[in-house]
Amino acid sequence: MSLFDDYHPLKGKMFQILKPDGTLHLDMKPPVSDQEIFNLYQKMVFIRLADQKALMLQRQGRMGTYAPVWGQEACQVGSASVLRKGDWVFPAFRELGASLMMGVPLKTIYLYWMGNEEGSRAPDGINMMPVSIPVGTHPLHAVGTAWAAKIKGDKIVTVSYFGDGATSKGDFHEAMNLAGVFKVPTIFFCQNNQFAISVPRKIQTASETIAQKAVAYGVDGIQVDGNDLFAVYAATKEAVDKARSGGGATLIEGVTYRFGPHTTADDPTKYRREEEIEPWKALDPLVRLRLYLKGRGLWNDEVEKQVTEKAQNEIDQAVKEAEAVSTPDVEDIFKYVYAEMTPQLQEQMEYLKGTL
Repeated sequence: MSLFDDYHPLKGKMFQILKPDGTLHLDMKPPVSDQEIFNLYQKMVFIRLADQKALMLQRQGRMGTYAPVWGQEACQVGSASVLRKGDWVFPAFRELGASLMMGVPLKTIYLYWMGNEEGSRAPDGINMMPVSIPVGTHPLHAVGTAWAAKIKGDKIVTVSYFGDGATSKGDFHEAMNLAGVFKVPTIFFCQNNQFAISVPRKIQTASETIAQKAVAYGVDGIQVDGNDLFAVYAATKEAVDKARSGGGATLIEGVTYRFGPHTTADDPTKYRREEEIEPWKALDPLVRLRLYLKGRGLWNDEVEKQVTEKAQNEIDQAVKEAEAVSTPDVEDIFKYVYAEMTPQLQEQMEYLKGTL
């Protein structure tokens, strides 16, 4: 029996391997070796520190509006780490972790949030699409790319990341319907962080789970503990392997929590109380993984200090490099819309230049 049969979304079971106290559920095993677990933990530490740095840069006026990933690191690290070269990722706007896992330099990510569109350009060979600000539109792009790959016979997988709020948009349902009909190799990864900006999950949808929405479209669905790196990794790995072998799409609901604001333009104290956050602090994905490593003799305070210092040095260097990039030319707004600039764009560009 496959994982998707055992944890069929209508059975009301959430897939979990690693408990909040750092121990494993009975008869469960980590999907990777201890060394790989430690490596993934280091990446999660790096992501959290890079995220905190971005928040500080925004507050200092050195970066524009930013969407923090704080609390959702396991969802992104666990899922993106099973992808291979050639696969495509379609992010929303909170995918710092997935972007770094795909190989996008931190400097490039910071450039985007600093308002430089050069930050939307992933390095050659890294199939990471630009940030998608409109809620829920990009799953359609992931399905279209996967369908094209299937027609061509390319054995690639596409992954689309989005939040619980996106599942209330028509684009999401169109994408799921197309994926089911054409059995495309797409993973729909919903990071259910309990809020769509200020709207809580309980009034976002009447469905008992988001994962069960897969049933209507004839694709597999599974709800996983999104703060459990092992569960996310294992579920995504099975979904990716199935997709790559022609088994079609999967909807994964990672149940997690957004500790910070929706973006730095948001004030979460307006719609949630501090006591609501407290129970989730014990489920922090980094704390949970750290407890596991400590139990295996692979973590202590000195190790944490070394990991943190190394990450902080790399982050500080990325900030320096990003802030050293010169301001783009105003002509760039017009030059890269078409292969050849239209007369209308040429006229608009000359007009704008004349007002500066």
